[in-house]
Amino acid sequence: MNLPEKANVPTMYFIGVTTTKSSIMELFPEWVKALGLKDVVLKGIDLEIHADPEEYREVVEFIKNDELSFGALVTTHKIDLYEAAKDLFDFLDPYAQMFGELSSISKRSGELRGHAKDPISSSLALKRFVPDGYWKSHGGELLLLGAGGSAIAISSALLDKEHGDNIPHRVDITDINEHRLAETEQILRKVNPDAKVEYHLITGSEENGRLLEGLNPHSLVINATGMGKDRPGSPLPDSAKFPQDSLVWELNYRGERDFMYQALAQKDEGNLHVEDGWIYFLHGWTQVIAEVFDIEMDGERFDRIEQLSNETR
Repeated sequence: MNLPEKANVPTMYFIGVTTTKSSIMELFPEWVKALGLKDVVLKGIDLEIHADPEEYREVVEFIKNDELSFGALVTTHKIDLYEAAKDLFDFLDPYAQMFGELSSISKRSGELRGHAKDPISSSLALKRFVPDGYWKSHGGELLLLGAGGSAIAISSALLDKEHGDNIPHRVDITDINEHRLAETEQILRKVNPDAKVEYHLITGSEENGRLLEGLNPHSLVINATGMGKDRPGSPLPDSAKFPQDSLVWELNYRGERDFMYQALAQKDEGNLHVEDGWIYFLHGWTQVIAEVFDIEMDGERFDRIEQLSNETR
């Protein structure tokens, strides 16, 4: 890892693995103009997955101590960075502390602040395609393939006790990593101890396929594994059949997205609504940008960002 040089203009960082491949590098300059943020630039910081904790600390300390480094968005490294560098922050929001991860680094009045923005971003994205009262009206279920940070954020948003009985009738969460499942279970018990949630340690796609075929109509199926973007394939077998009248969410917005095309092949026959991760991507970035530069991301500003982004997609 090479730390960036001292910033000479207001700078935001993108802490990831292959940051140059992200659409944000093309979009950010246009967003800056639309939001009236003069002379602001975005720079990528690439780290290996599960990098040495000292590398995470070096990145956080650089941002903390460099005057014109305003903050950062964190992707793949959210949990590792939190564990390695949480003591360097003056403020950690309740989501960051509950989930043990950071997606946003910012500064305010000399304080270094950390936020986990995914629950907010996922909730905003879900509102775009899940009708009001959907769960109470239809009794559908949620199948979450993958138990990483995005899965925790999405399930927390859907199971929030403020929704009352308008939550999925049952939630099934699968992963190949027992530790991730245990962490997710620990968090969701705090979010809503009364929700019906089952955790499945799986070894391959066939097990996911069997769970899929047991779902009620009007369910929601989500690929939160990362497969189809940086890793090839789909978490479902080719024989998988989606439940009738259901919602399908592919969290990837780029890559092969095999899962999405499996669903699209059944769209008409199954009366499916199929979403990719584009709106989630936009909300994820705009929520962090708003925090880093202390601006309000109201509906009008977001609509302008979305229109600009759709034109260049």
